[in-house]
Amino acid sequence: MIRRRFLIGTAFVVLFGLGWWAGHSSSRTVYADLDLFVDVLTQVQQNYVDPVDSQKIVQGAIHGLVHQLDPFSQYLDAPALANLQTVTTGEFGGIGVLVAEREHFPTVISPIEGTPAWEAGMRAGDVITDIGGKSAEGLSADDVAQRLRGDPGTRVTLTWRREGEDEPHTVTLERRKIEVRPVPYAFLLDQGVGYVRLASFSEQTGAEVRDAVERLRAQGAKSLVLDLRGNPGGLLDQAVDVVSEFVPKGKLVVYTKGRYKPRDQKYYADQARPELGWPMVVLVDEGSASASEIVAGALQDLDRALVVGRTSFGKGSVQDVFPIRGERAALKLTTALYYTPSGRSIHKKANAAPDSADDDEDDDATPAPAPASPKSKPIFHTASGRVVYGGGGITPDVEVPPDTLTGLARAVDSRNLAFRFVNRWLNTHPEARTVPWDPFVAWLREQKVAIAPGEPERQRDTLERLLARELAMRTGGMAAWARVTLGSDPVMAHAEAVLDRARRPGDVFALSRTAPRATLGRREPAYR
Repeated sequence: MIRRRFLIGTAFVVLFGLGWWAGHSSSRTVYADLDLFVDVLTQVQQNYVDPVDSQKIVQGAIHGLVHQLDPFSQYLDAPALANLQTVTTGEFGGIGVLVAEREHFPTVISPIEGTPAWEAGMRAGDVITDIGGKSAEGLSADDVAQRLRGDPGTRVTLTWRREGEDEPHTVTLERRKIEVRPVPYAFLLDQGVGYVRLASFSEQTGAEVRDAVERLRAQGAKSLVLDLRGNPGGLLDQAVDVVSEFVPKGKLVVYTKGRYKPRDQKYYADQARPELGWPMVVLVDEGSASASEIVAGALQDLDRALVVGRTSFGKGSVQDVFPIRGERAALKLTTALYYTPSGRSIHKKANAAPDSADDDEDDDATPAPAPASPKSKPIFHTASGRVVYGGGGITPDVEVPPDTLTGLARAVDSRNLAFRFVNRWLNTHPEARTVPWDPFVAWLREQKVAIAPGEPERQRDTLERLLARELAMRTGGMAAWARVTLGSDPVMAHAEAVLDRARRPGDVFALSRTAPRATLGRREPAYR
């Protein structure tokens, strides 16, 4: 009897803690469901072939209940809650990769720049299939975080597969202390174009963006590229803070709509002295999510910046954390959706038609893996009447396809061979500022890379660029790496072509229609 009372009490605490989920049902139905749960739990406890841990069963039931809601609602036990808290402070131990669940497997949203995952060549869209030799199928984002994080110096083995490649990637990574700097680098390019790499939204993001803008202004910047590619998002207030740096005080930045009216909120720009004179371009891709999409969507809707790149991830739902009384645990629940100033829902649904302007339901919160054609999306209008598209994610004003590698270059990049060779060369030539071509090609043959006759010379420019990128990282740090990488980036090329001629913020929209698409001859870094 005592055991049964304990089980009943546990079930009531757990299930009434989730009472909102069954709120649409009558009290009679709720009690019937509770009776069913307690009866099943009792039968298992009394009759299963082996002794069972009732607490573990209840925990599993909670995880199962929350898991079926959407990929972003989670039950946070003590370790998972601690993981969430470390992410918002911007410092933790692990390999530096952010994931979401798609089609029952953890999928990379973005590796964090400068971390083991990033150095190993992980990319947005990679599907993690095994962690530590065990299948990752069915793991939530928090499950993955618990397996990947750990003390610096410890190791974890990962296997992932990539769309378009037959062979999986398996690597063993050493965990490090991960310190996420929201603005890892910012610098001045030609023609007074400032560049700010915004990599995450943690507690200091707004302040770091302001500092970067001030430094660029002092260096003579007259326009700005804000690079949000691969930025998985973070804190809402920091997204509003970043937008406030570039739009007039009092402008609507984003609003939320939820099931209950108290979840409906509007957020306005509040910066006293924003930078309003610079023409701006914002860069996005499929790894730009959540807070990144709030920033890009607001600046696009308010006609403050041209958005260039590829359609963003489409993670536009709001999660609130509800502590569980008496437990070191909490529920992270989706409570609302984000909307841009023009009324677009940022959230992308899976296997569903694009959202209409009045659609604020969230029956299936899983982001779709592939963007829909703009022609199939609902039309919205910016402050000046420009057409923008809804349906989830932020559709750029200018779509620029990725610079796809082929043949030998693709093999070198996918197997991280440029990285490995540069490391090898610098170990024996620590003062080197160039990497020799012939030893590199010979080493590729030693690695049994399939090389077609004449292919190394045909792809020499591309391969040397890969080597230059890795050499720059090891001799000059991430900012040097970025300068080399941006030198052949078609998305950045389009942004610079527009900003080179723009004199006022509104010029970027007219100039975007005449700038060459992804074919601009940027100056390549000296290499040979």
